Amino acid sequence: MQVTIEPGCIGCTLCASTCPAVFEMDAEGLARVAAQPGPADEEAAREAAANCPANVIRAE
Repeated sequence: MQVTIEPGCIGCTLCASTCPAVFEMDAEGLARVAAQPGPADEEAAREAAANCPANVIRAE
């Protein structure tokens, strides 16, 4: 699985709360991919993508 974040993050922190192994907030308060998900984190990464209010996370 490959996770990306497209431009348009609103900094809600939902992804980092849902899957902290993959997402973190940067110094500007926007989400970034800290690490690609391993097998144990794939479900949480998909959940973060599905629940992103800005619809900018892709988990493919």
